[in-house]
Amino acid sequence: MATRQLFIGIDSGTQSTKALVVDGTSGNVLAESAAAYGLIPGLGAGAKEQHPHTWKEATKRSITRALKACKAKKEEVVGIGVSGQQHGFVPMDKHGEVIRPAKLWCDTSTAKECEEIMERLGGSKATLKALGNAILPGFTASKILWLKKHEPKNYKKLATILLPHDYLNHWFTGRAVMEYGDASGTALLNVRTRTWCESALKAIDPGLKQKLPELISSDQPAGHLQASTAKELGLSTKVWVSAGGGDNMMGAIGTGNTRPGMVTASFGTSGTIYACAGKPVVDPKGEIAAFCDSTNQWLPLLCTMNVTVATELVRSELGWSHEQFSRAAAKVPAGSDGLLLLPYLEGERTPNIPHGTGVWLGYRAATASPGHRARAAMEGVTLGMNYGLNRLRKLGVRPSQIRVTGGGARSKVWRQIMADVFQTEVITLKVSEGAAYGAALQAMWCWHNQQGKSTSIDTLTDRFVRVHRQERATPNPKHASVYQELQSMQDTSGKALLRLFDQHRSFTQG
Repeated sequence: MATRQLFIGIDSGTQSTKALVVDGTSGNVLAESAAAYGLIPGLGAGAKEQHPHTWKEATKRSITRALKACKAKKEEVVGIGVSGQQHGFVPMDKHGEVIRPAKLWCDTSTAKECEEIMERLGGSKATLKALGNAILPGFTASKILWLKKHEPKNYKKLATILLPHDYLNHWFTGRAVMEYGDASGTALLNVRTRTWCESALKAIDPGLKQKLPELISSDQPAGHLQASTAKELGLSTKVWVSAGGGDNMMGAIGTGNTRPGMVTASFGTSGTIYACAGKPVVDPKGEIAAFCDSTNQWLPLLCTMNVTVATELVRSELGWSHEQFSRAAAKVPAGSDGLLLLPYLEGERTPNIPHGTGVWLGYRAATASPGHRARAAMEGVTLGMNYGLNRLRKLGVRPSQIRVTGGGARSKVWRQIMADVFQTEVITLKVSEGAAYGAALQAMWCWHNQQGKSTSIDTLTDRFVRVHRQERATPNPKHASVYQELQSMQDTSGKALLRLFDQHRSFTQG
């Protein structure tokens, strides 16, 4: 019997770390495992943190269990790829030890630092010219300045800046490197040239460049498994670890979004919609992130911070299972009879409302049923994502099909809402864990190249990424005008409430 060639894909997220074991010949997922965890409790308003050691231990448990489940032999595993939550700031000292817990992508406590950096760069237009991106709460740059201002003793210890997936790569290989895709989410990289932006670095600290790791391209390996980690995992030091990337970049690979014109939507804790582009797509308004991807191309991306976090809040308030929630929502007409949720629970990135809160509009006797709240929650977060999709359309992205992943994609009624709101065909993937699967495929791409078997990433995605045609949803023309009207209401209300949110924040803070 021939020895299998196995690839491990890791998705280290906000709520859990998942590991997939993928067969290199068939592309089939042979086993998977996950380890859950939470945020550090009791932090101040807007602060969201985790300790990187949590990710390492969860990764170790997930890999060990998945390999055991498929009875993998040590010599069969040839490659590992890592997908990590974007933007998290992992500060490390000169000994390679973590200085403090990582501030995460969903941390909005650094809004003032964002404004400060952009002011030093000459304002929003100058920032977009220098970076290709605005500096928003959640991006890494403001977290670094926050540490410098609020924890100067810790900042003095800072020797190396890593992102979450880089931290895991460092544990795997002993090397501190960062690839272009995830690096573009730091708001320190000029996405047009794929080089560090000197003016942005100096706006934080003239010596910051020395603290940043080596930049590598997406097809380069981070290295081999180092001996200590190989021993912990029971694997060989011959295993290649690919460059890896951010969860959205890996999700693009895992959904086959590796050619211009493809669009992916992820309905998870947060929501993202992104497309593959052969050149930088810079939004003059700064609402769409002009990221690089993890295939050496570009990934124009919209991000909203509140998707299943909003629907899960409503579901938990109602005390329902996911099935009960979906059944009740399906009984309510499109548009929820005018009930609209502005789902900015703890701030929002798109539109940029860092101090926003959730707001129900149209609440009255006719819309007071639990089913109305369930459907309006689904519709509200989908309309929030469509705000960004409409912006992508204005920038030239023309989706003919949207491939959806994440927890929201499992609901049939929600998939229909997506198709009706987006006015585009929506379809799911056979492998629902897009980021972890994409990480495994990137590892496969890396391994092939290291063996002298030069191949393209889209050749692999064309071969292995399969859509789930039974879960296809097409737009219902009767619902188009309903959702267009609700979209206009949400867009207008969000902008009008921005000042009110700030006033409310001042009131609640005394």
